[in-house]
Amino acid sequence: MSFSPILISLKTASLAILITFILGIFTAYIVVSIKSKGLKMVIDGILTMPLVLPPTVIGFMLLAIFGVNRPIGRLLLDFLGVKIVFSWTATVIAAIVISFPLMYRAARGAFEQVDETLIMAARTIGLNEWKIFWKIMMPLALPGVLSGGILSFARGLGEFGATAMIAGNIAGKTQTLPMAIYSEVAAGNMETARGYVWVVLTLSFFVVVSMNYFSVKRFDKSKSNASERLMEGEEWA
Repeated sequence: MSFSPILISLKTASLAILITFILGIFTAYIVVSIKSKGLKMVIDGILTMPLVLPPTVIGFMLLAIFGVNRPIGRLLLDFLGVKIVFSWTATVIAAIVISFPLMYRAARGAFEQVDETLIMAARTIGLNEWKIFWKIMMPLALPGVLSGGILSFARGLGEFGATAMIAGNIAGKTQTLPMAIYSEVAAGNMETARGYVWVVLTLSFFVVVSMNYFSVKRFDKSKSNASERLMEGEEWA
């Protein structure tokens, strides 16, 4: 069993979740802050589309954007010398697009569940919106945000359809664990495929258990601190 798919998958999922985590949080915050319900529904629908579309459709759309004969793909190739299609970068892009809706929806739901009275109380003691976001909303929404991160990481780790379309199945370059499992099964190497499956199961279980433990511990501490400091009317610097 080659370790190359394992390393490629870990690098892909790690970079993808780093980008998705940041984008998902701030996109969710922006959408929650929108007052117009109609506009919010439209934006939410657009951002959630990758969650309901087949991964192959997402892959086709990414090809239409980054293909070497497409405007953006040709622009990147001609001026920057960067070819997205059938590269490791393509695996990261596919993982980001597919996993982003999970992160966004989880973060948005967590922000919407934050008690409005705490936010109003923070404003009365002079906190600006940026401080309210970091000192009130993020600590209280952290469990939901982390849950979204867990799901997004696992989704990026297991992405197959969009990756196959835009990145291909190049051994040592774009062959992730799901692609390796598919290739080994197609070749009749069931023992090797079973080994890769156990790797995916182990990684997923370890990530979920570790992050859930951290989430519970951090939430209890953050909620207690946020409530106490607001009740005391403390001005956060």
